[in-house]
Amino acid sequence: MTRPLDPAPPRRIQRNLLASGEKRLLAWLCPRLPAWVTPDGLTALALLSAVAIGLGYALSTWNPWWLALSVAGYFTHWFGDSLDGTIARYRRVERPRYGYFIDHSCDGLATLLILGGLGVSPYLQVEVALFAVVAYLLMSVHTFLLAKVAGEFPLSHLGAGPTELRIVLIALTVIMGFLGPDVGRVAGFNGFDILFTALATLLVVLFMVQTVREGRTLAALDRGSQKIR
Repeated sequence: MTRPLDPAPPRRIQRNLLASGEKRLLAWLCPRLPAWVTPDGLTALALLSAVAIGLGYALSTWNPWWLALSVAGYFTHWFGDSLDGTIARYRRVERPRYGYFIDHSCDGLATLLILGGLGVSPYLQVEVALFAVVAYLLMSVHTFLLAKVAGEFPLSHLGAGPTELRIVLIALTVIMGFLGPDVGRVAGFNGFDILFTALATLLVVLFMVQTVREGRTLAALDRGSQKIR
């Protein structure tokens, strides 16, 4: 079965704090990668890195030094996740539909692996971790819907994108190792539970606010189209 190509790919919008520096770094790396480093291989590296991150968190139940595996995993995850699409565009070997589908499917699975690992660690309650998964995936759904109905694909929200999020998670992971799972414990929840709940709540609120705002914009566009007819 053949499927028609989309008329145009969605416009990528990147306004995170580190965007310009990250673009320069990726542009420097692309011509220096050997030919055997492929977009699919980089996507696989990112997914395996997510497995390592989640495993490091899970194993920290027995020894906090396993958190070092999670920290290292974030660096290789950035390398694979940031470069898979970049190297495809640099080498002009893009497969827009396949790349979009596989890359974001792997991103969703990676989110579950990372936060699932945190949920079975001593540093985060599993219900808090699952709430964070839902909140993150809600924002992902919002992004995918915008790509379809508005032709825009925002790569960041509130000045932060995946790279900034990884930096925050690396810092929190190091702090977990130093402070332990009992820091700031209140009514059975520790400080990390409270922090992740607050961040997840912020994402849910952001999802609702942006949904209402974009819904109004799209409704106005549809009314304008009806008048033209």
